[in-house]
Amino acid sequence: MNWTLALPEIVLALSGLVILLAGVMQKRGQAFFSCTMMTLFALVVTAALVVLSPDGTGYSHVFINDGFARFMKVLALAGAALSLVLGIGYAREMEIDKFEFPVLVLFSTLGAMIMASSGNLMTLFVGLELSSLSIYILCAFARDQVTAAEAGLKYFVLGSLASGILLYGISLAYGFAGTLDYAGLQQAVRGSAVLPAGLMVGIVFVLVGLCFKLSMVPFHMWTPDVYQGAPTSVTAYMAGAPKIAAFAVLLRVMAGPFGSMAHQWQLLIEVVSAASMVFGALAAIPQGNIKRLMAYSSIGHMGYAMIGLAAGTAEGTRGTLVYLVTYLFMNVGAFAGIVAMWRKGRAVSRISDLAGLGRSDPGMALAMAVFMFSMAGAPPLAGFFGKLMVFYAAINAQLYGLAAIGIISSVIGAYYYIRIVKIMFFDAAAPALDRAPVSVSFVSVGMGLVTVFFIVALGPVATAAQAAAGALFR
Repeated sequence: MNWTLALPEIVLALSGLVILLAGVMQKRGQAFFSCTMMTLFALVVTAALVVLSPDGTGYSHVFINDGFARFMKVLALAGAALSLVLGIGYAREMEIDKFEFPVLVLFSTLGAMIMASSGNLMTLFVGLELSSLSIYILCAFARDQVTAAEAGLKYFVLGSLASGILLYGISLAYGFAGTLDYAGLQQAVRGSAVLPAGLMVGIVFVLVGLCFKLSMVPFHMWTPDVYQGAPTSVTAYMAGAPKIAAFAVLLRVMAGPFGSMAHQWQLLIEVVSAASMVFGALAAIPQGNIKRLMAYSSIGHMGYAMIGLAAGTAEGTRGTLVYLVTYLFMNVGAFAGIVAMWRKGRAVSRISDLAGLGRSDPGMALAMAVFMFSMAGAPPLAGFFGKLMVFYAAINAQLYGLAAIGIISSVIGAYYYIRIVKIMFFDAAAPALDRAPVSVSFVSVGMGLVTVFFIVALGPVATAAQAAAGALFR
């Protein structure tokens, strides 16, 4: 048992316990900032340990550390750190200025890391529940706000249902193979001339559970209400690290244990991907609340990322990983602009509240315009390269119809992204927004630079994604 393979997770878990104890020992109302700083430090140290960690399988084959796991863990840690920085500026106003907030983000990220390294279906479930339970609490963290309590309750009820479906699928897979290890499942699938109906149903249930976490159509019903009701920094976190972890599990499970039967589940992935892209593009058009618009936008983006999985190739997986990198940074940047939407000490979230932002705060308006154009897939911004790589993989896999649906959905989706730019720069000015805190401006500028100059880092990112995909398709 090589316990050092899980050293980053061990360090992060111990850090969470220490930070929790430090928060309890400090005076009420003074612990939030110090605990947030300690959490950020723990995330950075953990990321360094992840990069330096060796390949291998440990803990009786239930834990895998390879290039793919490291790639996804670093992304999840980056998403968590950026969302914490976003929360610092308006913590008191958003009613999240409690030391438990960064600790919950830390443990949710720990669950995401366990999911990325899962080598066993039960490890997958434990990591998923650790991440999900923390997010349920985070959604309702502003307990005096009715919308936050509603968001937490809805996500908890529907998330519990999805977890039950996933667990039932896992039990069916175990009943067929007699093991929960990915390697054992892969051998059982390859050694069977005819796959039983029970296993096929089990795979569908596992897909349903994971698609819920990704807010894929038709398991998206929780997304708009939860995104709107939860504190904005929590929404920024939910749109990043948990989705990356769910994609990590989905890619590892479908490419590993069930990779040899791709021809049997490929059509299901194509349908879910196409439905998510089309629904996300159309449903976002009439939205007047920018957080709900971002919810439907995330549904569409997960559909685009799913194209790579539908291709069922290493090239497709590489495209998905590059897409997730671009999505993380432009999404966090967009939420930095949304977090900064305060007027006279009150949060506002109507798209119309951005009217005239180009005159009252040109810097923030320019950054938001960059993120909107990138999400629409305009070259040479980051979002263009993500979509280009998944579409190219789909065409090489002869999924011409799926690629065409993706391109058409991108054109439709460009309307509501460009509409936001039009409102900021050309509509009659609304009252000016409050000045954004330094932490929010820092994230906005940083993500804007990454989005604009992503072409410079495209080579190294694509190389790292190719190595990560190669770890799954050995």
